[in-house]
Amino acid sequence: MTSNNPSALRAAYYEQIARQRMSPLWESLHNLVPKKPQPKAQPAIWKYAQVRDLVMQAGSIISAEEAVRRVLVLENPGLQGKSSITPNLYAGLQLILPGEIAPSHRHTQSALRFIVEGKGAWTAVNGERTTMHPGDFIITPSWTWHDHGNPSEEEGGEPVVWLDGLDIPLVAQMDAGFAENYPEATQPVSRPEGDSFARFGHNMVPVRHRVSDPTSPIFSYPYERSREALDALYRNGECDDWDGVKLRYVNPATGGWPMPTIATFMQFLPKCFSGKAYRTTDATIFCVVEGKGTARIGDTDFEFSPHDVFVVPSWQPISLNATDDSVLFSYSDRPILSALNLLREQRR
Repeated sequence: MTSNNPSALRAAYYEQIARQRMSPLWESLHNLVPKKPQPKAQPAIWKYAQVRDLVMQAGSIISAEEAVRRVLVLENPGLQGKSSITPNLYAGLQLILPGEIAPSHRHTQSALRFIVEGKGAWTAVNGERTTMHPGDFIITPSWTWHDHGNPSEEEGGEPVVWLDGLDIPLVAQMDAGFAENYPEATQPVSRPEGDSFARFGHNMVPVRHRVSDPTSPIFSYPYERSREALDALYRNGECDDWDGVKLRYVNPATGGWPMPTIATFMQFLPKCFSGKAYRTTDATIFCVVEGKGTARIGDTDFEFSPHDVFVVPSWQPISLNATDDSVLFSYSDRPILSALNLLREQRR
């Protein structure tokens, strides 16, 4: 091999180092350390009016007991085959019909439920049940027993749909995913409904409470309280040029995030609000609670209506505009990026 043929010399060298399971960094450095984020996830929207019938049809295809969790996964078009809406987060629409039980299990993944449609169903977490209402935000902490149920039609039960959000892709990347089924369909109820909120939901905590878990001790955040807070702030003149009136849910025992891997938010956009563009390195999933408007993500406009779900990938500019008074719930992987000092935000 002569030195006046550098391409051939390099090719031979690359073959040599490949046999030792090595590769040259200089050939991949520009991809490994790019000048700006290059997300594989794409902006996308799931129009609830278009998918609702498909969600309901799932009820005639498979039972909640057989499915364990009857969910249609919202898969990002840029992450096909990965059951992911962003690289770190999962989203799905779950249906439970009157008279059904989604059997109790637990897993290392942290989960949230945001109630989209219907009321009266319940979810149980570590011995306490809470009744679901549209707009409620409910937590299932990592490795806690949880099951869901719905009263029969005779008892007033109706189909209930909620948005599931989990850190499944993140946990999978760390090879830390475990699950376990409870021996019975439902876990024993050992505390009355509202017990955790009474202890932690009024800017007070039990006097001898010691923080031992990074997840919020409140597992149900009622929508009526969130909506009341947003309304009060707006009436008092609060309205950010980018976010309208936006609050983050907190762990009342620490002031931190409700879950160690997932941040959650609720915001109000008044009628005719025209938000300025911003971008952040945390990828965010939005669910529309009330109202109509447009989300401009990158160069694409997505018109949103109640119950629609849309996703904003990392570092993609977004601006929100409301044609009616609108309320948006959202969740993101912000706690992870904050903990690793990778969170960046740019307001234009």
